[in-house]
Amino acid sequence: MKFKLALLISKLAAWGINLVAKGRGTNLPGKIALKLDPEFISHIKGLDPDKTIFVTGTNGKSTTTNLMAHVFNKSGLKVAANLEGANLIGGVIVSLLKNIGLSGELNADIVLMETDERFLPIIHKQLPARHLCVTNVQKDQVQRNGEPEIIWRKIASVVDENMTMYVNGDEPNALSLGLRAGKCVKYGVDRNSSSFDKQGDFFSVTMPCPVCHEPIEFAAYNIDNIGPFKCSVCGFGGGLNDFQATDIDFDARTFKVAGTKYDFKYSTPYFLYCYVAALAVARSFGVSEEKISEAFSDFALQGGRMETIKAGGKDIKYLRMKQENPETVQSALNVIADDTTRKVFLLGLDELVDFDPHYTNTFYTFDCDFRRLVNSGVEKCICFSGTVAYDAGLRMLYDGFDEEKLVILPTNDDEAIFSELAKCECDNVYLITWLHKFESLAEYAKAHA
Repeated sequence: MKFKLALLISKLAAWGINLVAKGRGTNLPGKIALKLDPEFISHIKGLDPDKTIFVTGTNGKSTTTNLMAHVFNKSGLKVAANLEGANLIGGVIVSLLKNIGLSGELNADIVLMETDERFLPIIHKQLPARHLCVTNVQKDQVQRNGEPEIIWRKIASVVDENMTMYVNGDEPNALSLGLRAGKCVKYGVDRNSSSFDKQGDFFSVTMPCPVCHEPIEFAAYNIDNIGPFKCSVCGFGGGLNDFQATDIDFDARTFKVAGTKYDFKYSTPYFLYCYVAALAVARSFGVSEEKISEAFSDFALQGGRMETIKAGGKDIKYLRMKQENPETVQSALNVIADDTTRKVFLLGLDELVDFDPHYTNTFYTFDCDFRRLVNSGVEKCICFSGTVAYDAGLRMLYDGFDEEKLVILPTNDDEAIFSELAKCECDNVYLITWLHKFESLAEYAKAHA
């Protein structure tokens, strides 16, 4: 009776929220269900851990989950998935609610859930999935997560001999987690035209081997701290991946796995890893290469990562990213560098206002490679910030940017930023900053249009 009551009330809550604010009720109904029945998930009929997949990791969770769901749906399977990105326990329950009748029976062939890596043990306790895909374990939101080993331990706590893991074989932390599973399926990406190295770089650092803690040696970087690697002492890594992307053509946006060619719409290595992860999971669940290829060819992310502000005849293209994550910064830099025409670059790193104590840092930028951007036709770089404008400017200079083209604007004042931008003749403008500042600039531009 407790479960039935929780099911009915949480469904009514989801319906009501969706009625007045469509798309907003991604967590609250799940919290209500758990409040009324703390064992709510375990009471759902038809939930099969062998047909339940979790996707977790620092970067790429949402894209990988959406890709997998698209592939499964294309193959005729009904999927219960949290594609809105609500990846805490409440969001998982809301996604299940959409696929549960009033009888409490699950109507889905596969349960596919993006899970926040910090809350994975809590979610797994309620829903003991036997399939886990780990994209990577890297620096992210240091105020919340601390350092990557803390997250590694949280993920490791749910892994046992009954689990099948799908891990990024080019990322040491993810690969080491696979050693703990009953079955480990590895995926990776060949060195390609976007790969880089750090040998001889002044800021070059590596990472400790997760097995013996000695330095890791990367043969190349496809993404920062992700690429073909081997431990310099114990030899960890260096093996073959089960699913390997080869023949990568970023212009044609194609790649091959085991000789079969696939399309991918997003010409960055960041997205390519998501594609190969989705392929590895889908093939393990019996989906044919033909169906996967068909799904990849028409996949499109909802609500892209680029937005545009129009101001003073200029198009200011904003790359959505987390200031607290080096990979999202690097991906944004790569997108800008791909445009080799004349452009202005606005860089607004700043204090992160999340919870007390607020903090500033620029150390993520030292994990990134600015050289392609510096050499891609940037005729002026404006570094603005109330706290770290000079630090950001120095990072540009360290990678060879011409000091004569650099403007330091030690303020967050919207009027001052647009006034400085108005001095530039070039109408092609790119912006990297945190979301709150983008929204402030967008509101100012709209009010002064």
